[in-house]
Amino acid sequence: MINILAVDDHVLIRKGMKQILEDTHDLRVTGEAENGMQALKMVQAGAYDLVLLDINLPDKNGIEVLQQIKIYQPRLPVLILSTYAEDQYALRSIKSGAAGYLNKRSAPDQLVIAIRQVAAGKKYISKELAEQLADGLSEGYQDLLHQTLSNREYQTLCLLASGKKLSEMAEIMSLSTKTVSEYRARLLVKMKLKNNAEAIQYAINNHLIS
Repeated sequence: MINILAVDDHVLIRKGMKQILEDTHDLRVTGEAENGMQALKMVQAGAYDLVLLDINLPDKNGIEVLQQIKIYQPRLPVLILSTYAEDQYALRSIKSGAAGYLNKRSAPDQLVIAIRQVAAGKKYISKELAEQLADGLSEGYQDLLHQTLSNREYQTLCLLASGKKLSEMAEIMSLSTKTVSEYRARLLVKMKLKNNAEAIQYAINNHLIS
């Protein structure tokens, strides 16, 4: 039996995962966490074979939680399950230690396949992510300026491009407006952009927002 920790702040999403996996003979959600801190405590205290992790958590960014999980339990496979499209966070998740990335709009049978594959010690790459990786090999990821950003800077860019105000971004990221403003200033310098308008245009051109 593969014991799974489901990390998502929406009860209905966690309930949906459990219902999907109840129809299998080898997969069970045996732990649930609604935020990053709770997930980290459960990873340290429990015996799980796999973590299903959302990116958009109320207290911590999922990428940060992923990185901390890999510190506590380096061999524990983590499958990112998110509403964000693959071209927004998939590559960044894989680079941060995730064993796979799956969009929440995927079919239930695809979730089961992904979990079994990741639990077996393999990587799960969706068709969309495979295409992204192939495009990146031909174009050169080193040429994509957003790949130089830290996870917080990247999150700031995506929120900025989605039309969020500074106060809204600070609330979502659980940070002060001053700190978010500093992240915004850093990303503009790193990406050699003059202002918010150029940052938003860059995000649109590179499909960082859905």
